[in-house]
Amino acid sequence: MTMSAPQTAPRSDARAKRNVTVLVAAQAFLGAQLPINFTIGGLAGQSLAPNPCLATLPISMIVIGSMLAATPISALMQRLGRRAGFMLGSVGGMAGAAISSYALYVASFELFLLGALFTGMYMSAQNFYRFAATDTASDDFRPKAISYVMAGGLASAIIGPQLVKATTGALVVPFLGSYLAVIALNLVGMWLFLLLDIPKPPVPDHGAPHGRTRRQLLATPRIAVAVICATVSYALMNLVMTSTPLAVVGCGFHTGDAANIVTAHVLAMYVPSFFTGFLITRFGVERIIATGLVILAGAGLVAMSGVNLMHFYGALVLLGIGWNFGFIGATSMLAGAHRPEERGRMQGLNDVIVFGGVTFASLASGGLMNCSGGTPQAGWEMVNIAMAPFLVLAGGALIWLVLRPKEA
Repeated sequence: MTMSAPQTAPRSDARAKRNVTVLVAAQAFLGAQLPINFTIGGLAGQSLAPNPCLATLPISMIVIGSMLAATPISALMQRLGRRAGFMLGSVGGMAGAAISSYALYVASFELFLLGALFTGMYMSAQNFYRFAATDTASDDFRPKAISYVMAGGLASAIIGPQLVKATTGALVVPFLGSYLAVIALNLVGMWLFLLLDIPKPPVPDHGAPHGRTRRQLLATPRIAVAVICATVSYALMNLVMTSTPLAVVGCGFHTGDAANIVTAHVLAMYVPSFFTGFLITRFGVERIIATGLVILAGAGLVAMSGVNLMHFYGALVLLGIGWNFGFIGATSMLAGAHRPEERGRMQGLNDVIVFGGVTFASLASGGLMNCSGGTPQAGWEMVNIAMAPFLVLAGGALIWLVLRPKEA
């Protein structure tokens, strides 16, 4: 009998799919604390701040904390593995919620800012979920893995705002119950990371290649454009979302309306994730990023067309979809543009830059909203006008990359 030659089996994604399942669950339960913080952070800050222009400073402190924690957490994951970094992030989330709870009890704006800074540690860790999904995935499964993990935010979009509505007035001190719920979310969710099956990065041998320096990585056109598009997509989403509860309440609607609009926004951020990966595979990552930037521009136009509830819903839904296409597309582009030995260096650097931009946006959001026009309507319009130059920057960078000679 003639023996046939052995066939090379395709790489199995069984381990990757298990890890994606764990990360989706973590995104759903632990991730619910971010909609809570972003829904009530500005409102609670407004009640504690000595100046209304500082109302959104607590949200800015969350983003600053995320930016400061990005490089240390990335380095920790490179040395000890993803699980250690994710556990540390959850500890930061609990600490932040505990400090914020005490700050509300004693009416201290300074302590509230400190609690927000610790919350940023969790936000930083959560942003590595999308990268962790690619660690054990094949090239074909990588965009889908990122997309599925981001889709876990669909549940957090429901859990977080519903907890806000259920807990905001549950105790005598407004918003205190919501922060106690955040502590519970972290306690319940941390055990999920024990189920991760992502090997620790191997210790490099003496003389092994260390990859490109940070400067060389950023000088790589594909990496540079990916970082620019990710930063603009996330920063503009944060710029508008941070001011939304203030604008909604300032225009005569209720906190419950603001929570419902944030729910619609976060659903729009994550529902497309069920098919974003397929769209990237079919049409190419550049087209998906470009579509996201166009949708973000549409969100600004809808927001400036009126201040009825339907205008808020329409603008925030478009904002979420635009963020999804722009940010997931840029993440996928970046994940395929660096080598394994550069992973910790590049991913940490990327998040420092992205959340540096988000920090600037969140700081600007409160000033534009409360201190640029005299009325909530005028402030809301200024927030949305501010999107334009950054969309031009990202769009120009993407066009440059597409038109650049391939041999270069």
